[in-house]
Amino acid sequence: MTAQDMKLVVVGAAGRMGQTLIRTIHAMDGVTLYAAVERTGSAFVGKDAGELAGLGPIGVTITDRPLEAFVDAEGVLDFTAPAATIEFAGLAAQARIVHVVGTTGCSADDDAKIAAAARHARVVKSGNMSLGVNLLAVLAEKAARALGPADWDIEIVEMHHRHKVDAPSGTALLLGEAAARGRGIALAGHSVRVRDGHTGPREAGTIGFATLRGGSVVGDHSVILAGEGELVTLSHSAADRSIFARGAVKAALWARDKKPGLYSMLDVLGLN
Repeated sequence: MTAQDMKLVVVGAAGRMGQTLIRTIHAMDGVTLYAAVERTGSAFVGKDAGELAGLGPIGVTITDRPLEAFVDAEGVLDFTAPAATIEFAGLAAQARIVHVVGTTGCSADDDAKIAAAARHARVVKSGNMSLGVNLLAVLAEKAARALGPADWDIEIVEMHHRHKVDAPSGTALLLGEAAARGRGIALAGHSVRVRDGHTGPREAGTIGFATLRGGSVVGDHSVILAGEGELVTLSHSAADRSIFARGAVKAALWARDKKPGLYSMLDVLGLN
């Protein structure tokens, strides 16, 4: 650790993504793991975060007191659940630190609360933190703009591991929003999430979603544009959670000297 290293907190430290974040911070220059947080009552509170993540002891004890962890930190990396993220957003705003949000499944009300917290904190929120997926979103928007709804249909297909609890995935929705922007429409009024039984013909201009779950798949996403006699498929496959962790750390470093506000990975990557 050097005096210039950004002091980061990992919340949900015992989860799969939390452990990946701990290992990633340990391996990257310019950052240090300042604290690790788990929920009250977790069996991992009081354990060494490095031992939990397979690094051996690193001298950071997992705590269940997030505000104490945030006060002297510079940023928090959050891939937890919506209810926890709302709590952390308020605490990050109190502490005036960077809040990187990779949590998916947030409702419109949740998003409004996160946006309110961004008046005091620098919040970077994205359904996916990887460079490849965010580039895919840019391409999907351009393709949707170029290939109009009269002749081209858009379907988004995603697959994740059996433990994922929200559907469609945050990444699928990110891609859907990108396609909707390309078409100049609101996704909420044009998305089709479920097809079952006698559905009738496909409604022109809609954006369909198909959700697959199984095994240990980290994340596969495709944007399919189907026209008469031709098919365009834009896709991304994630083989390792560390790509999301590295993106989250880069987002925290990027936001370190920014003004309070709500940002996305497109801002971080200069793709906006």
